[in-house]
Amino acid sequence: MLFVLSTFVVFAFSQCGGDGANSSGEATATGQEEAKASDPSAYDPKRGEGKFNADNVVLAADIDAAMAEKGETAYGVKCSSCHKTSDEKLVGPGWKGVTTRRTPYWIMNFITNPDPMIDKDPEVQAQLELCLVRMPNQNLADEEARDILEFMRKNDK
Repeated sequence: MLFVLSTFVVFAFSQCGGDGANSSGEATATGQEEAKASDPSAYDPKRGEGKFNADNVVLAADIDAAMAEKGETAYGVKCSSCHKTSDEKLVGPGWKGVTTRRTPYWIMNFITNPDPMIDKDPEVQAQLELCLVRMPNQNLADEEARDILEFMRKNDK
């Protein structure tokens, strides 16, 4: 029994200690990147956290009906159990007006990368206090997320 306990303690301690420093005590690039990523002051509430920005999410003036239709299908499969298209809360908040309150790239970042945004965005954290359930990562492909955004735009027209 003592051997098993000793082995566990040695294993546990060997797994600890990754403090972002190398053997000479200098911070590694990975440690610096992790510190920057976890720094809430570096968070842009208009952009969110993720790969989407004003350069790679460009919307046409008119709604793309085919994209919106695919987005509505994706909504029915992945989103409708928690979100209504009205302003009524279900499990999560209703979607009505979301495209007028948020930038397109913020929406894309949130629906493809919710966890870091939940951890950093004060408005999302306030919404979490009302809904009491974290949005799960639905592992949306970029195209699927863009279709959902187009459906949200159609819903808000």
